[in-house]
Amino acid sequence: MSGNAAALSAVLGAARESDRAALIGYFPAGFPTLEGGIRAVTTMVEGGCDIIEIGLPHSDPVLDGPVIQTADGIALRGGIRIAGVLRTVREVHAATGVPVLVMTYWNPVDRYGPERFATELAEAGGAGCILPDLPVEESDAWRKAAEQHGLATVFVVAPSSRDERLATITAAGSGFVYAASLMGVTGTRESVGREAAELVRRTKATTELPVCVGIGVSNGRQAAEVAAFADGVIVGTAFVRPLLEHDDEGAALGRVRELAAELAAGVRRTG
Repeated sequence: MSGNAAALSAVLGAARESDRAALIGYFPAGFPTLEGGIRAVTTMVEGGCDIIEIGLPHSDPVLDGPVIQTADGIALRGGIRIAGVLRTVREVHAATGVPVLVMTYWNPVDRYGPERFATELAEAGGAGCILPDLPVEESDAWRKAAEQHGLATVFVVAPSSRDERLATITAAGSGFVYAASLMGVTGTRESVGREAAELVRRTKATTELPVCVGIGVSNGRQAAEVAAFADGVIVGTAFVRPLLEHDDEGAALGRVRELAAELAAGVRRTG
C-alpha cells in the first residue's frame, strides 16, 4: 500500500503488534460549526483516538441513527460542503498527524467526480474513503482513482452478507474492512451482540486486512469487549452526543476527551 494509505496500515499494524485494537473515532464535518468540528476531532485524538473518520453530512443519512442525523442536519444548515469536509481533513491531519478518512455516501462523490475527489482528498492528507452504500460491482472508477492517489477504499460488511459476498467485498477493499456489528442504523447500544464476533470471524476467513467493528460502542467496557476479537473499534455517536447535550463548548470537549481516554483504555484490555 502506498501514499497516505500506508500511514493507515502502519497505525493498524502497530496496534496489532502492541496486542490491542486501534481506536477509530467518527465525527461529521461542519458540526456544530466547521471550526467547532475541527476542535472536537482534535480533542478526540488528544484523548486517545488512533484514526479519525470525518463524515460528509448527507440530507438523507439512512444508515445513521438519530444523533448523527441531527448533527448532519445542523452541519448542512450551516452550509457544509465538500470543500469544508476537505478542510477538516487537512486541518485535523496537520494538527495531529493521525490517519484521517472520509466516510460518505456515494452520491456526493459521484456528483463531484471520483477523480477530482480522490485528488483533493489525497492533497488534503486524507488516508482513504469509507463508502457504505457503494456496491463493489460499481466501484471500479472510484477504486482506480483511489489507488492512483494512494488512498484506501474501505467497504462495509454486515451479518446478512453471505460468505461468498464477504469474499467479494474484502477482495475489492484496502486499508481495513468495516464490520457493522449490529443490523440496522448506527447509534450506541447497551451491549455488543455476539453476532459481531461471528461476523469478524467470517470476514477474517476471507482476508488478511484488519477488520474493524463499528455501530454500537459507547463506553470502555464495550470497547474492551469488541477489542478482544476486532482489529479496530469504531465509535461515532458517543463522540457526537456531548456537543448536542452541552451548550458550553468547553464542557462538551471535556466530555469528549474523557470519553476518548476511557475508550482508549478499553481497547487495550484485550486479555
